[in-house]
Amino acid sequence: MLDPEFLEIIRTSIAAMSLWEVAAVILALAYLLLAMREKISCWYAAFASTAIYLVLFWDVSLLMESALQIFYLVMAVYGWWQWRHHRDKNKDLKIHRWELQTHLMVFSGVGILTVLFGYLLDNFTSAALPYLDSFTTLGAVVTTYMVTRKVLENWIYWIVVDGASIYLYLDRGLYLTALLFLLYVVLVVIGFFQWKSIYNRQNQAEQTRFASTKSGQVSNA
Repeated sequence: MLDPEFLEIIRTSIAAMSLWEVAAVILALAYLLLAMREKISCWYAAFASTAIYLVLFWDVSLLMESALQIFYLVMAVYGWWQWRHHRDKNKDLKIHRWELQTHLMVFSGVGILTVLFGYLLDNFTSAALPYLDSFTTLGAVVTTYMVTRKVLENWIYWIVVDGASIYLYLDRGLYLTALLFLLYVVLVVIGFFQWKSIYNRQNQAEQTRFASTKSGQVSNA
């Protein structure tokens, strides 16, 4: 049987949720589901959700998360342009992977900047959980860029960023958003395998095309 105090916390949390947070969560979920299917309309949902979260995060003193939303707004437009640009040219942006060296450079950069921004926020602002706030923000910046470029490993990055974000939002009383990010962790695992399957099919098609071209060249020789 559930503890009465726990049930009371749930009731209080639901009562504290705003309709704006509900709308932001629905739109953010729509973004992820559409992105998993490589639908360009995902960027419309991302833009709308981001605009709402910009205000919500500012209200609960998550300054870096609020600033991140400005970046998200820009990246939503950039991501839409990237996907649309390549499609219009009949050259779809393909899913690809980064080399290990690139990942190591990203890890180092995010780590150093997390310490720097965390220190500045901790000493010169009223930001809540400054180091964790900085880490999730910087990690999300890198990972969002990876999505716009269709880098396969973006899904793995999201597992770490979203997992850390759950604690951040619980601490700030954004319970529905925390629940959304818990769902995100599950969905990004699915998203990774979906993109991995597409990536493998791309490679097989390219290998088949290369083999056919080489065979034709040998026949003409």
